[in-house]
Amino acid sequence: MTDQAQIRNFSIIAHIDHGKSTLADRILELTNTVDPRAMRAQLLDSMELERERGITIKAQAVRVLYRSQADGQTYQLHLIDTPGHVDFTYEVSRSLAACEGALLVVDASQGVEAQTVANTYLAVESGLELIPCLNKVDLPGAEPARVAGEIAELLGEPADSVRRISAKTGEGVSEVLDELIARVPPPAGDPDQPPRALIFDSEFDQYRGVIAYIRVVDGAFTKGQAIRAMQAGTEAEIDDIGYFGPQMTPTKGLTAGEVGYLITGVKDVTRLRVGDTLTSKLAPAGEPLPGYREVKPMVFCGLFPIDSDDYPDLRDALEKLTLNDAALVWEPETSDALGFGFRCGFLGLLHMDIVRERLEREYDLELLATMPSVEYEVTLADGATLPVHSPTEMPEPGRIASIREPYIRASILTPKEYVGQIMELCQERRGEHAGMHFLSPERVQLGYDLPLNEIVLDFFDQLKSRTRGYASLDYELIGMRESDLVKLDILLAGDPIDALSMLVHRSKAYEAGRTMTEKLRQKIPRQQYDVPIQAAVGARIVARETIKAYRKDVTAKCYGGDITRKRKLLEQQKRGKQRMKQVGRIEVPQEAFLAVLELGEKG
Repeated sequence: MTDQAQIRNFSIIAHIDHGKSTLADRILELTNTVDPRAMRAQLLDSMELERERGITIKAQAVRVLYRSQADGQTYQLHLIDTPGHVDFTYEVSRSLAACEGALLVVDASQGVEAQTVANTYLAVESGLELIPCLNKVDLPGAEPARVAGEIAELLGEPADSVRRISAKTGEGVSEVLDELIARVPPPAGDPDQPPRALIFDSEFDQYRGVIAYIRVVDGAFTKGQAIRAMQAGTEAEIDDIGYFGPQMTPTKGLTAGEVGYLITGVKDVTRLRVGDTLTSKLAPAGEPLPGYREVKPMVFCGLFPIDSDDYPDLRDALEKLTLNDAALVWEPETSDALGFGFRCGFLGLLHMDIVRERLEREYDLELLATMPSVEYEVTLADGATLPVHSPTEMPEPGRIASIREPYIRASILTPKEYVGQIMELCQERRGEHAGMHFLSPERVQLGYDLPLNEIVLDFFDQLKSRTRGYASLDYELIGMRESDLVKLDILLAGDPIDALSMLVHRSKAYEAGRTMTEKLRQKIPRQQYDVPIQAAVGARIVARETIKAYRKDVTAKCYGGDITRKRKLLEQQKRGKQRMKQVGRIEVPQEAFLAVLELGEKG
């Protein structure tokens, strides 16, 4: 058993692409944790999707042994590599709860970005010891002096205390680990108390059941011990226990301060939840650990299997994925156009995209996603309040007294020359200016209050294209505000198509309706009769397009002669088409639904 004074638990936090995963690679190499033959770039990003997109999606834990250059002693370091994207902030906050310190990594050429600021505040709120590191100092475009000044202003520390490192070459990494050992306190748990461990992550293995990632706070856990989850009340026996090195390495037990995993053979994914406290069944602890705030989904969309027979498989896949991804929520829903599916809640658009892709790859499903929307609060005329997640749930206009929508406070960091373009973009999206702050003579932090609905689709893409990729965005929910919103229905040959309805601000209803009808006219195949496509707000039609009918040339066999013969044939064709229109039903191809989603993405 390792002495508690020799243990350090720390996390690496940074903005996207500032070098967290590369620094984790260098630490693994420096401590000889991984065989050089098995080493590869971004080793901890084990998911295929992470390697493909070059981003970290899941936090990863690993134990390394490091011999300090200062005192010559060997220390047990538990490193947790965290994601950098705003959609995965909840992963970062869960990882920080299992640590006492954090390395704050900042790119020496990019400088302090929005997620750097957000993650710094998260770490400070969690009471962690922060060690700032300036990465990529070997790049030709690096400006260490300027960026160190930005970090100093953010943390209130002198600029010369910021460590200069290169995660790519390994320069300065061992000095950072020595400083980490000196400044980060060892875990404070009591090894003699009844055992308590926090589940900070989990995954599902089809052969072994639920694998819980734990941080032991008090006492010790050993193989074969009977344990109990304090909130869920689940009782089980430890089949296997160990640590990540970075592969799962079995051991006899884990003591206070250590990070590892345990497997109990529990197959029901709802019985061991992230944030629950594990204790001994025979000598239980008095009270559970604080756990986590419940994460609230911000973006909702419907997921429907393209083949309706895959519905039970989709349910199983969502259950298993929820265990690994605590921020995903879902409930069954039906649609006239798309059949049976699930209404799912996500933290943002990237989160939605990742979940959909994981369902398709890992569970071999073909899915169709509807237009993303946010959660609205509708106050009815009788005073009752109703949460609305999709346009189909919206009550009749006559019953609605007011509609409230979620607002976010956006923090945008940008070089000063792009301030005008960003302000213009935010004004277009119904934004309200909420302050401006110069981080340095060249970089500005802009604050805007924006409706979440306006940033959910393509705001980030627009921001990047207008600032040539230099701006960065972070946001937090600030509450609900009343807005003049209307439900825009799409009618095909007079029938509303529920899957194509959307909620828009009244001032944008005409523009959205016109674009939508134009797009559908291009995508829906022609029929034997004219098909009107209409966009309507209540009973008022705001835009209309017509898909013109095919016209068979019935007069081809008439050459020369009396015009009345041609007229008679055309009249017969017209009557036949009217009869067809009465019984005809338009088939809407899947491309039409996808076109509407593309329309949202392109604004």
